Amino acid sequence: MTARVYSRDHVGSLEKGLQVMEILARHPDGLTLSDMALATGLTRSGSRRFLLTLVETGYATQSGRLFTLSPRLLTVARAWLQGATLWSHAEPVMRGVAAALNESCSAAVLSGEDVVYVARVAGRRILSVALNVGTRLPAWCTSMGRVLLSNLSKDELTRFLATATIEKRTAKSMTNRKQLIAEIAKVAQQDFAIVDGELEIGLCSIAVPIRDGSGRIIAAINVSTQSERFSAAEIRQQVLPQLRKAAKAIEDFASF
Repeated sequence: MTARVYSRDHVGSLEKGLQVMEILARHPDGLTLSDMALATGLTRSGSRRFLLTLVETGYATQSGRLFTLSPRLLTVARAWLQGATLWSHAEPVMRGVAAALNESCSAAVLSGEDVVYVARVAGRRILSVALNVGTRLPAWCTSMGRVLLSNLSKDELTRFLATATIEKRTAKSMTNRKQLIAEIAKVAQQDFAIVDGELEIGLCSIAVPIRDGSGRIIAAINVSTQSERFSAAEIRQQVLPQLRKAAKAIEDFASF
């Protein structure tokens, strides 16, 4: 494990409070004080202070022993999304991709160990993974995550994978860190990523980068489908060109 180095301006208590919120977000059925202490590594008294502060400020609710996030957090997310002109523009572009392929099209950014969905147009076919704006998924085993990770230097990627939680999601999940480094290097070279069955058996996705004016990858856009719908060759031939065209349209609009 590589120790994290913080600046003098780092506010540790704020980081811990945000960690508590993120953990609550991953447990919509609620967590007890003991659950939160175990998940965060905080003491029970420390966890209690953070949880009760969230309750008092309206970001969480308490029912008996269970703490859950409140809808107030959605207000913050909605305000951010309404101000994100790029994603407002991207949505109709993505809708065109989804309609042409009859599949889901999404965009995401990197946040910690995860990708966070910032825009999504659902296709007609329903997959068992429930995905919406704000959904977080592990970056290492998703197509958009690997595209975003391909923007890191080799040293940055090594540090990322050294601290990331990597565990088998399916029998096909690539969990060997050296193999992941090689796979992400391949993604950087070919400028797209395909992940088949590593997050969920039967779920296949392909992603391409969205770059700013300097060429830096700031987001990724993907199409997710059922493996039985497209072979690897078909997804390259039929989906990749449309994704690249959509990414170019989003990049052309953006004024970075």
